[in-house]
Amino acid sequence: MGLQRADDAGVYKLRDDLAIVQTIDFITPIVDDPYSFGMIAAANALSDIYAMGAEPITAMNVVCFPSGTLDIEVLQRILGGALSKMDEAGVTLVGGHSIKDDELKYGLSVTGIIHPQKIITKSGAKVGDKLILTKPLGTGILSTALKAGLLSDKTLLKLTEQMAALNKKASQVMVSLGAHACTDVTGFGLLGHACEMAQNSGVAIELQCDRVPFISEVVDFAKMGLVPKGMYDNREFRSDMTESADSVSEELLDILCDPQTSGGLLISVSADRANIMLTKLRQVGYKETAMVGQVVDSPKSKVILL
Repeated sequence: MGLQRADDAGVYKLRDDLAIVQTIDFITPIVDDPYSFGMIAAANALSDIYAMGAEPITAMNVVCFPSGTLDIEVLQRILGGALSKMDEAGVTLVGGHSIKDDELKYGLSVTGIIHPQKIITKSGAKVGDKLILTKPLGTGILSTALKAGLLSDKTLLKLTEQMAALNKKASQVMVSLGAHACTDVTGFGLLGHACEMAQNSGVAIELQCDRVPFISEVVDFAKMGLVPKGMYDNREFRSDMTESADSVSEELLDILCDPQTSGGLLISVSADRANIMLTKLRQVGYKETAMVGQVVDSPKSKVILL
């Protein structure tokens, strides 16, 4: 599994019972605190492995650092935050690479393992499945508000905790209950990643917009027009794949297209297991997990917003 179709990670079969899963992701700072940024960047990079239903085992640092303008202690704190998340994930740091750059960037190249017959992709959604989202939306909009100095301390704490939270337990739950498809909601927003799942699976997806969870303050900022540039790109790119009810407001569309950092998993699971999965996800810590839609037969490769 590689370049022939878009998925969350590449997969290479080593033998009949073992494959390696590989991904890389690095980002610019989302928050001001270096330790928190390290945690968020690591959680973000690990997420693609979890979305495939795999277990991450090793990681390598990817560092771009402006050594002429920032003290090395900043990098030490970033790496400390990242290591705390790798420890939580059971991942061994085995190396990495650093370069001098004008802009700070940090992330990980991650390798995981999985049985070749147990890979969960974006392509397996089945008609009749329910769709579950494990984290609320809004990280892109709130990060934009943070840069403008408009975010409350309470919401900043909520934002940081959410982005630093691993998708590890969510992945374990979906694997145990036989999820048909999954993707993590990141740069293309919920709408964009739902479109990918619909397209890859040859189905249509209905999203119940009133059930989609948001972080507090997101709606107010969206109404103000305080949204990241990537949101506009996401809306335009997927406009031909989207059908929207009149009741769906402009600010709600903005939130659905908001680029997420270290977002939740969007899971497609059979209807008879959906409520069980919902309960188990909440029990292991994903308190705002919600059932946000369903998979239908047509119109093929479309997402319908209700």
